[in-house]
Amino acid sequence: MSEVPEAPLEQTDGGLLPAGPGWFVVNAREATWVHSDELGSAVLFENHKRDDLRFPQVGVNIQVLKPGEPNCMYHGENSQEDFLVLSGECLLLVEGEERKLRQWDFVHCPPWTEHVFVGAGDGPCAILMIGARVENEELIYPRSDLALRHNAGVEQETRSGKEAYARFAEIQPGPYRDGALPDTR
Repeated sequence: MSEVPEAPLEQTDGGLLPAGPGWFVVNAREATWVHSDELGSAVLFENHKRDDLRFPQVGVNIQVLKPGEPNCMYHGENSQEDFLVLSGECLLLVEGEERKLRQWDFVHCPPWTEHVFVGAGDGPCAILMIGARVENEELIYPRSDLALRHNAGVEQETRSGKEAYARFAEIQPGPYRDGALPDTR
């Protein structure tokens, strides 16, 4: 029987981060968050400051979007991603189509599915996002009139994340913001 150690958790200004390898338990409200005035907020769960402590096989986060906020730029990539709307409403822009999503809607995107989420409804939307990690990640940010109408697209197709996100301020780490996740107590 293997003995996988429990990872220590380190308190940072932004919340708890795993500080070593191993298994761990952390509450989403206590974990490290990142915030953007244009692209919502997210809890990352992994230690995004150290490559050796990033999850090697699967990326997991919860993204919280206000109405009208995209989670990223419309894109496709060479790995599978899956999404579950935990609360609220959002729009899914996928393969040139727009779909309204609500709580408990699940979205599966095989590799190269072009997609982005945009907050909708009257309040925040929380989406569980899970993506495979591949050795040689490739992305494409295609020009999409639909995505541009929702402030979620690029004017000119690119494979560079730096180009796709050049107009946005840098994402800032910070603690959980009250009200971002639904209270079930």
